[in-house]
Amino acid sequence: MQGLLQDKVAIITGAGSGVGRAAVLLFAEHGAKVVAADINLGAVDEVAAEVAAQGGEALAVECDVTSADSVNALVAAAVDRFGRLDVMYNNAGITTQPGQTFMDASDEDLLKLTSVNVGGVIHGCKSAIRQFEAQGGGGSIVITASVAGLIGFGGVVYGSSKGAVTSITRGLALEVAKKGIRVNSVCPAAMPTNFGGGVLKANEMARQHTAGYHPLGRVIEPEECAAGALFLASDLASNITGVNLPVDGGLSAGKPMG
Repeated sequence: MQGLLQDKVAIITGAGSGVGRAAVLLFAEHGAKVVAADINLGAVDEVAAEVAAQGGEALAVECDVTSADSVNALVAAAVDRFGRLDVMYNNAGITTQPGQTFMDASDEDLLKLTSVNVGGVIHGCKSAIRQFEAQGGGGSIVITASVAGLIGFGGVVYGSSKGAVTSITRGLALEVAKKGIRVNSVCPAAMPTNFGGGVLKANEMARQHTAGYHPLGRVIEPEECAAGALFLASDLASNITGVNLPVDGGLSAGKPMG
């Protein structure tokens, strides 16, 4: 049985850790030729080597998603190595410091956050769309947004950046639909990654406390978010676009009774 992304070429940003790393391994397992991009080249070198050791194909590329030139070079590297681009997974993102409030956040904090979480997505989408158009249309864009872009969760500053991403997902999907390009996002809730200083990753008590916010009773594993992205990137979702898919253990559905 062939994988869900058999012989497709996929770029994944923020691929050095967390959801990005999980997605590289999962996409490669499903037959994709993966370009693993991150500002930390050493981290993506390691994950690309892991893919190769398992018989897959992966290229590690250093990329700063806040720079349009850097993202354009990333797409060019993917096409130079593998001949085309089929999936652009704009996963790279950052968050605020734990406990930082709206009033605590400086202008510099806001600029840094939006330059990665919003600017990085815009650069990735534009560069991918140009390549998809050059290939004659088609292609899938997936974005890691957040449940914080759907409901009030995770703070105002972070939530506002992810709210912009969910809006981009809907609006851009409409703009490029006639070109056969699909645009969707995954919206995870709390995950034990390096986000926010890696509190949930390092502190079991914090992890268990946070799990209680989710109706299914546990935090979201990076592999679960990556699985949502795999589905949206694949032909299983061939008639799905403009969707912000919660991967949140039911958090955005509301508060359970009883």
